[in-house]
Amino acid sequence: MLKQNTKSDFTDLAPLIHQALLDPHLEEESFNQACDVVKHFEFRGLCTNLNCLDKARERLGVSSRTKLIAVISFPFGFIPTELKKLQSEWAAGHGADELDVVPNFSALSNRDTTKYCEELYEICSIGLPVRAILDMPYLSPEDLEIAVEASIDSGVSGIQIGNGFGRPVTSEDINLLVKLVKQRCSIKAVGGIDNLPKAIDLLNAGATYIGTTRGPELIKSFKMSIT
Repeated sequence: MLKQNTKSDFTDLAPLIHQALLDPHLEEESFNQACDVVKHFEFRGLCTNLNCLDKARERLGVSSRTKLIAVISFPFGFIPTELKKLQSEWAAGHGADELDVVPNFSALSNRDTTKYCEELYEICSIGLPVRAILDMPYLSPEDLEIAVEASIDSGVSGIQIGNGFGRPVTSEDINLLVKLVKQRCSIKAVGGIDNLPKAIDLLNAGATYIGTTRGPELIKSFKMSIT
């Protein structure tokens, strides 16, 4: 039986985890070992930066069930649209299966939703699934609603709650995002997800995926909880 704070219809946690490998100080051997672990557990995604994309693709192989996710203009999104699109095209050409993109928050803050949408639309037009990384803890309720609507209108397949910096994500954050998304795209929770009860609470609140650096630990805890 599953313990308290777990969900009875979870038969496996691995398809819900995006393992983050974004530490710029991670040594190559440690990076390769982490990729092997991700492949072994068949996590839903491996999220990394452009500099490590080729290594991750080679390590995962071409037939891996794990989606290789490239972060674009991470973590603040404060570069010109042309460069952001070039990053996205480069990632697509180097084996990325999906893109986690930080949108133009400056345009959002200045109520230029056209500019905000056009940038995301151009990146979505490349043909890979795109998640918009929203800086939810720092957005006003009005700006958050605008950002969600504009992102979905632009063609994103998912919304990521933040960049992982700042305060931990809460189930209340997910509840709010669920109301705004209205089942039109996936929701990825990130930020301080370092134990199984936390991950399960977020999934119960409506998160589609869990983005974390602690994927292997979560899987081990989950397997122990169902034995």
